[in-house]
Amino acid sequence: MLIQTPDWVKHAVFYQIFPDRFAQSQLPRKRLLKNAAWQDWHEMPTLQGYKGGDLWGVTEQLDYLQNLGITAIYFTPIFQSASNHRYHTHDYYQVDPLLGGNSAFKELLDACHDRNIKVVLDGVFNHSSRGFFFFHDVLENGQHSPWVDWFKIYDWPLYPYDDNFPANYGCWAGIRALPEFNHDNPEVREYIMEIAEYWIKFGIDGWRLDVPFEVKTPGFWQEFRDRVKAINPEAYIVGEVWGDSRQWLDGTQFDGVMNYLFAGPTIAFAAGDRVVPKQVQGPSYEAYPPLSAPEYARKMQELLQLYPWEIQLTQLNLLASHDTARLMSIADGDRQSVELATLLLLTFPGAPSIYYGDEVGLAGGLDPDSRRGFPLEAHWERDILECHRQLIALRHRYPALRTGTYRVLYADADIYVFARILDKEEIIVAVNRGTTSVDVTVFTDDLKSQPSKVLYGDGVAQWHNAGESIRIELSLAARSGCVVGVG
Repeated sequence: MLIQTPDWVKHAVFYQIFPDRFAQSQLPRKRLLKNAAWQDWHEMPTLQGYKGGDLWGVTEQLDYLQNLGITAIYFTPIFQSASNHRYHTHDYYQVDPLLGGNSAFKELLDACHDRNIKVVLDGVFNHSSRGFFFFHDVLENGQHSPWVDWFKIYDWPLYPYDDNFPANYGCWAGIRALPEFNHDNPEVREYIMEIAEYWIKFGIDGWRLDVPFEVKTPGFWQEFRDRVKAINPEAYIVGEVWGDSRQWLDGTQFDGVMNYLFAGPTIAFAAGDRVVPKQVQGPSYEAYPPLSAPEYARKMQELLQLYPWEIQLTQLNLLASHDTARLMSIADGDRQSVELATLLLLTFPGAPSIYYGDEVGLAGGLDPDSRRGFPLEAHWERDILECHRQLIALRHRYPALRTGTYRVLYADADIYVFARILDKEEIIVAVNRGTTSVDVTVFTDDLKSQPSKVLYGDGVAQWHNAGESIRIELSLAARSGCVVGVG
């Protein structure tokens, strides 16, 4: 079958925003709560505390995002909820009033689109919350509720708060606050499809789907795709699946997944033995133990062979997210590890996604510490920010870095060299994650041009003919990388 994915995603640079923690509006606004007891913005976050970030604040920071080179925003949930992360959805048709409500979101959406920035929302469709009106009706009326068949009720009475008794209903990961939908019920299925359609019609550019692998009803995600794409064929559908995702990436369901199969090996290679093992705990997040360059090359080749190329180009590649520790803390504060991993992220096939604050070196351990407030400018790591700016600009400038083929040219010990090739445009990326400077000679017959101009980094590259092959001599400083192209 012909696999079709949204073309804009192949050229996008995403920025993931956790709305409560990115920015709070500095302008006078019609706030529902004018004297809220927000947790101090710069204190360590807690599981239940709110810091008061809102969508107006995001709108006010669009200049910053645009100057960084961001062309798409992925928001973690924004719908009404009784949690700071909002994965406990109360109302799928209402943006949380703490974030500014539907009007603030419409203002933000229009402002993003005026700047050609796409917006993708997080859809939590496997489960709702115990505050979701239909489930609340079940709690109030028991077996008499008209909504009983919308959930997985096993026995009576239900115990939504008392851990001394079985919950007696299906709840995600055993969390009583998250009752699971009964997706086999056609009414539930239609309800979720209509939510998806409503927000696509509202103007969003796609859905990121929370734990979609938990939905077992046959044909569910196929119908979801068909109905979303019928409204906007270029809408992006990306699933949160941590491992091998072939069963969802057959062209009939998702356009991509959050590509943790890229993240783990990339961190394990770039940071190596600097990785703090306790910070990389998580499902299939294999960012430790360290990988050598040959091992990393093998992982990347296996990953690129896993899915069709059209799907590879719309994977959501990342190094960290709200579900992981931050890259700076994973790498034990080592800036060079962060920069090397960022270089590999922004030169890999697929859409790179930057977790808010990572571009300025924000630290943070596992949840809730990974969800800190965006730091004051005085605390930014300027070198890391400049690294992001330069590499994003290069990605926008050279189509080969977005849709070109990926060919490993050299992998030995700590040195990894690959090329991105699109027609006559050829770009070489070289990484030395070792602690000493090196000179490397690469022979290849994959290249036809003379990629000898250093576009990023402090390396030195010289190009020579060698019969039918090309000989490239690279000089790389310790713990550094470079991008080489034609003038």
